Formats: sequence, structure tokens, C-alpha cells
Amino acid sequence: MDSHGSSSFSSLRTYLLALADTPSRVARRAGSASTSLDEMSRARSRSGSDMRRSLRWFDLVGFGLGGMIGAGVFVTTGRASRLYAGPSVVLSYAIAGFCALLSAFCYTEFAVDMPVAGGAFSYIRVTFGEFAAFLTGANLILDYVLSNAAVARSFTAYLGTALGISTAAKWRITISALPKGFNEIDFFAVIAVLVITVVICYSTRESSVLNMVLTSLHILFLVFIIVVGFYKGEWKNFTEPADPVHPGGFFPFGASGVFNGAAVVYLSYIGYDAVSTMAEEVRNPVKDIPIGVSGSVIIVTVLYCLMAASMSMLLPYDMIDTEAPFSAAFRGESGGWKWVSNVIGVGASLGILTSMLVAMLGQARYMCVIGRSSVVPAWFARVHPRTSTPVNASLFLGICTAAIALFADLDILLNLVSIGTLFVFYMVANAVIYRRYVSVGSTNPWPTLSFLFCFSLTSIIFTLVWQFAPFGKPKAFMLGACTVITIAMIQLFHFVVPQARKPEFWGVPMMPWIPSISIFLNIFLLGSLDGPSYARFGFFSALIVLVYVLYSVHASFDAEEDGSLSQKNGDFIKESNENEDHSLKV
Repeated sequence: MDSHGSSSFSSLRTYLLALADTPSRVARRAGSASTSLDEMSRARSRSGSDMRRSLRWFDLVGFGLGGMIGAGVFVTTGRASRLYAGPSVVLSYAIAGFCALLSAFCYTEFAVDMPVAGGAFSYIRVTFGEFAAFLTGANLILDYVLSNAAVARSFTAYLGTALGISTAAKWRITISALPKGFNEIDFFAVIAVLVITVVICYSTRESSVLNMVLTSLHILFLVFIIVVGFYKGEWKNFTEPADPVHPGGFFPFGASGVFNGAAVVYLSYIGYDAVSTMAEEVRNPVKDIPIGVSGSVIIVTVLYCLMAASMSMLLPYDMIDTEAPFSAAFRGESGGWKWVSNVIGVGASLGILTSMLVAMLGQARYMCVIGRSSVVPAWFARVHPRTSTPVNASLFLGICTAAIALFADLDILLNLVSIGTLFVFYMVANAVIYRRYVSVGSTNPWPTLSFLFCFSLTSIIFTLVWQFAPFGKPKAFMLGACTVITIAMIQLFHFVVPQARKPEFWGVPMMPWIPSISIFLNIFLLGSLDGPSYARFGFFSALIVLVYVLYSVHASFDAEEDGSLSQKNGDFIKESNENEDHSLKV
């Protein structure tokens, strides 16, 4: 066989090996904690320098608060209330927060067990294999880039409000030749993204200090807004619209509106998983990560609900501004209250900057770890020896974010971000169940895989019936039947299939109930999103698969078969393993 034929055969064999990730291969990947850490250490050697372990639990709580507060209340609340939930947006935030907390438990178990950068990509790679990890990680990076672009454009709106300037008229340039939704050019959003990119390239420790200062100031603004909102607002706005033609009551769009609103505001909680991506830079992962991840989600959920309630009291839902709801609520107020709009604009601008700071830290570390696995060029994995940060990944994603923030409209970005985020959290919940119940070479994976498939299928049927079936007794019967089946399925799996392993330090409580509920809620919220969002998600997912087939599968398998990692970097791996073992001691 000639060299060309041999090369073609080798490429075909490599591709087939990647797709043939059978349950037995998946089970081998779901090995012990030491095996997973050893694999991660070998991959980490591609970064050259180590990331410095300098973060404590209060840094993680600060990152969590900074990452979530700002993107949520100041970007999505107005749209969720005006278009989907009305005053019941308060419950939308509570539901989304509960769903995020369950997902946070799943993230925490993985992050404590494998304290390395990469978050969901790393967890799913050692559980379900490389292809599922790449699909998940690439979608999550896309979510980060799009959400940061959306937040950057909202920053321009709030900064304009703080200075009393009409953003659309003064700071954004409209180009009529471009299609609607992509024709408003925003240079201030680009500047904000690029400045933060420079900051995160400089140092993680200094980034944390800056985040703590900005977040502390921002929380003071939030308390101020809540107090003023409850003092100035009126209780009748919870039930009466400004225009009697519009639906009234606390649930103007019904129960479905509450869940539709929850799906939209779920973008608010994307920040906590950025905390888990920094596990490699945490001094004591066993103690600090659970406090940092779960604590920040709980605090933020309470603040979000209070903020949403104060906004609902200030204005009837059909008068709320969809782009800058809080500052606009005081715009034009008489009696000396107009200055509050400017104060809110300043506070929101600070919160949005902290949210962007944390999210851009997280997206760079995701790209760094994906680069370590060679499914994208290893250039992205490089850690700068002086700053101990993934400079290449930070610069590349910062430029991409700035380019999208330049022209893309806020409404186009938000739903696409929500669908990708829910998909990633769904995958992590499945992974934590699989990892608990399947062990290397000693456990049959099929019972667990069958449970995950059947449970997801039943959840999808429940969601479709909820969304599309007409109201009446048949719908109630089908929903009740699905509920009974899902509960029976979880209980049967719990009694019949024993856990193959239990976490040494921290694990999700009430297995498999909590991750199963997380799976259901993520699927249910996915069903609340619109059709165009699914079309865009399908397009980007197909593009990700194409990149994997044409490039990633060949590069990653070539790296594994080469064996150069274990030969060339043996001393480095040994040293990093010893350092990691020391860091895990309690």
C-alpha cells in the first residue's frame, strides 16, 4: 500500500476509534480519582508553566458573586418580566436559582475530586469521553463569548443612563445596510471587553482583588436599589398593568410564563461554573470549592429575587424597559427621584464589569484545558511563565467577544446563551450519576446508561405535553403519569443499582435524587425556549461536530499514540503530581 493510501487508512482508523466510544471505553474513563488526576496532570504539562494556587474560599465567593450579579438582574430581568413572566419574574428567579444550586452540587463534586481547570469539559472527558466533552466544552465557550458580548452591550446602555445620554442615539452607530439586529455598532462595548482582557492576562490574584473591590461596591448599590424600590414602589403594580388591555394579575402569562422567564434569566447564573474552572488555582479545593460555588449561588438567588420584587413594585410590568429596566424605572420621575436613575446606572455598570471579568477568566481556562487535550491547537493551552495565566486563550476569546459585541443585538444573544448553558448543565448532571454508579472494569454500565436515557426521555415527554397539549383532563392525566413514572424510575434505580464509588471528600447528597431533579429541570427549561434558538443551537453544534471530525479527532489521537507527553515531560508530570497530592491533604 502506498504512503497516501496508508495515511488515508490511518485517518479513517483514527476517526472510527473516536466514534467507537463504547460503554466499556467510557467505563475505563470513569476510573478512580487518582487515575483521573494522573490523566489531567499529563495533559496539564502541555501548558508549560503551572497556574499559581493563590485563591481561597472568599475569593471564590467573590468571583461567584461578581460573575453572576450584573449579568442577570441588569441584563435579563427587564426582558423576562415584560415579555414572559410579568411580576411573577420573582418566582422565575427562584426556580432558576434552585436549578442552578442543584447543578452547582454536581459541579462541586467533580471540582473537589479533580481540582484542575476546565470545569465541565474536564469532568465529561473522564466520564463520557472526548467527543461528548468537546461538544459540551465548545458549546460552553460559545455561551461565554455570547453572554459576555450581550453583557458588554448592556454596559453601554447603563453607562449612557448614568450620564443621562440616550445610548442608541449618541453612542451606537446605525448602519442601515446591515440586517436588523446586527446594524447597531457599539464601540464602547468593544473597549470594555478589550480592557478586561488585558486585566485578566496580567494576573489571577490581582484580578481577584479588583473583583472583590468592584463586587463590594456593587452589592452596596444593590442594597440601595432594593431599599429604594420597596420604599418608592407600590404593591398594586404586582397585579395591575398600566394598560388594562394587557393581561393582569401576578401571573399575567400563566404558569408557562414563569418557566419561560426562568429559562431566560438562567443566564444570570452562568457565573458560578466559572468558579469551578479555577479549581486548579485554589489552595484547599476540599474546603474552599464547596463554600465558594454553593455559597455564591445561594446569596445571589436571594439578591435576585429581592431585586426583581423591587423592580416589579416600581412599575407595572408592561412599562418596564427591556434593556435597562432599573435605571429607566426612575427616568422622568418627579419629586426629586430622577437622580436615582443615574446612581443605578453607575452601580449597574460596575456590576456588569465584574460579571465580564469573572466570565472572561472562566472562558479562557476552558479554552486552555481544551487546548491541553489537543482537540484544538495546543497554542491555546500555553500558560505564560511570568503571569501564570493562559494569555493566548484570553487574548483570542477576548477579541472574538469584542467582535460580536460590536454589532450583535441583545435579544439575539440571550436565548442562544440560555440553551447552551442548560445543555451543559444537563450533561454535568448525567456525568455525576454515571461516575458514581460505574467503576473501572467491575461494573456493568448498561443499567446506569439505560436509567439516564429513560429518565431523560420521560422528562422530554413531560416537557412536550406541558408546552403543546391543550388544557384539560387528558393533559393533567399525562403530566401526572409522567411524574409517577419518573419518581418510580429514580426509586427503582436507587434500590437496584448500587453505587460503585463514593467521593472521598465531598459528594452530592441524596443520590441519585438531586442530579436527577437537575436533569429534569434543565430539560424542562430547555422546552421553554423558542424555535429560532434551537435552530441556531443546532447550527453551532453541527459546526462543532464538523471541526471535531475534520481536525480534533486526528490531532488528539496522534498526540496519544505519539507518547511524547510521558517521555518528554516525565519529570514535570511527577513534580506536578506530588504538588497536587500535597494540596489535597486535609
